[in-house]
Amino acid sequence: MLRDKISNASSAATRIAAGDDKRTYDSFSIALHWVTAVLVLGQFLLAQTWGLTPRPTRHLMIVAHMSFGILLTAVLIARIGWRLLRGHQAPPPNVGWVEHAARTVHYVLYVLLVSEALLGFVLRWSGNESMSFFGLELPPPFPPFSKPAHHSVGEAHDLIGWTIIVLAGSHAAAALFHHFFLRDDVLLRMLPGQKRRDDT
Repeated sequence: MLRDKISNASSAATRIAAGDDKRTYDSFSIALHWVTAVLVLGQFLLAQTWGLTPRPTRHLMIVAHMSFGILLTAVLIARIGWRLLRGHQAPPPNVGWVEHAARTVHYVLYVLLVSEALLGFVLRWSGNESMSFFGLELPPPFPPFSKPAHHSVGEAHDLIGWTIIVLAGSHAAAALFHHFFLRDDVLLRMLPGQKRRDDT
């Protein structure tokens, strides 16, 4: 009895971490999900490694970080817009607390990603520098911030970036736990070209 309770609690906790609310995802949502994941990981790696490179390479990495950041912003807008369209990812009937909690995890990640994208723009512009999108310069639309304010924006950008990586890592680990240990369809629902286990 105790073992079953622990197993059920473990399953519920990892489903929440995996963001599994038992929704069925369409192919476009799946594509946007994986593009987001690749861009987020790439952005984080660029930010963590450009300080280890010589100046010319560092400049290219910073420009790439800005360019992919703008691309990520566009992907996030597409994801949010797609979710808001009627008929996409409708929740199943009789959703329980685990599904609500899992959906909350998704919303928290969305809020963090949008906040991080906005802070990226503000960080660059508050230092009186243009954003760059693959060579296209986007000048600041507002006056530069004071140095302390600019520094605070940078700290917030770093903190949220690390928070996203920790949550996204937990999200991925939970999905893998479900797939390899619990052997359910949590991960399959977000893999392209896969069918749910109960559909096979």
